[in-house]
Amino acid sequence: MEFNLDNILRNNIKTLKKYSSARDEFKGKEGVFLDANENSFGSPLKESYNRYPDPMQLDVKDKLSKIKGLPIQNIFLGNGSDEAIDILFRAFCEPGKDNVIICPPTYGMYEVSAGINDVNILKVPLLPETFQLNVDGILKAINKNTKLIFFCCPNNPTGNGVKWNDIKTVLDNFSGIVVIDEAYINFAKYRSLIPELLNYPNLVILQTLSKAWGLAGLRIGMAFASEPIIDIFNKIKPPYNVNAVSQKLALEALDNIEQINNWIKEVVEERDKVISELQKFSFVQKVYPSDANFILVKTNDPGNIYNYLVSKKVIVRDRSSVELCEGCLRITIGTKEENLNLLSLLNAYK
Repeated sequence: MEFNLDNILRNNIKTLKKYSSARDEFKGKEGVFLDANENSFGSPLKESYNRYPDPMQLDVKDKLSKIKGLPIQNIFLGNGSDEAIDILFRAFCEPGKDNVIICPPTYGMYEVSAGINDVNILKVPLLPETFQLNVDGILKAINKNTKLIFFCCPNNPTGNGVKWNDIKTVLDNFSGIVVIDEAYINFAKYRSLIPELLNYPNLVILQTLSKAWGLAGLRIGMAFASEPIIDIFNKIKPPYNVNAVSQKLALEALDNIEQINNWIKEVVEERDKVISELQKFSFVQKVYPSDANFILVKTNDPGNIYNYLVSKKVIVRDRSSVELCEGCLRITIGTKEENLNLLSLLNAYK
């Protein structure tokens, strides 16, 4: 199905004039800066942060470009992936009129952002037990006001991947934008769908530095898409949406790919060990396969197990009230020592 960006872009965004900051107008790094109403005396800190950061984060994007194999023009950086999600709603969905499709159980911010932006949510639940897409249900749910479809892969909270053929079928039969949230892709056995951006102009891929890269506190999310879509992101975002400290530390972190790869390998090994051990407990009914840095565990007593672990200062997530996750706890894979502590406590649970 043919994709036309103008057909789904909100009219007010088409005519929106992007805010031009001082750092957009003068991109040099040397000179006497009297253009941005900053404090020229410096900061009351050891390191000075009195100057506004690069509004386009070009140095960080340059490093990411080499890692991801994409031009800078196809990369957006935001205040976490949540900023990119919110921009998608504000760019393409008319409040009170348009709708988006999500496939629960999935990441909760899609629905929250829809609510904030007064956009209707159409829910097509995943298939029970396998947690794969109900492709026929999705295609039937699409109507003339459907602008976005969100898929989380690997999915949160279930941990599994989504079949590429299913995603492809939706992409081929939808004239809006398909968003693939790959927050946990580094822990999966399969590749990112970034190469598919060349084939699908209606594809947007979200990633983050919060998970495998261990930078959750810096709040740096990434969106990868065609240049016209990235231009829209940059048109809508606040001028200085990623602060100077986050940019500086991200640049340092991105030089440590070997360390990150070692951590990913260790997490995957620990994940397999924890899954194997959990399956031995009588109160565990099922441990679902995972391609993420967490596992979903179905138990016969989720509330009491959760409270017991909290009393021992081990915190997991009770997902038992989530659709299709009845009886389930979501457990992040920790360090070897943390995982052994968890298993020891569960072994003692009565």
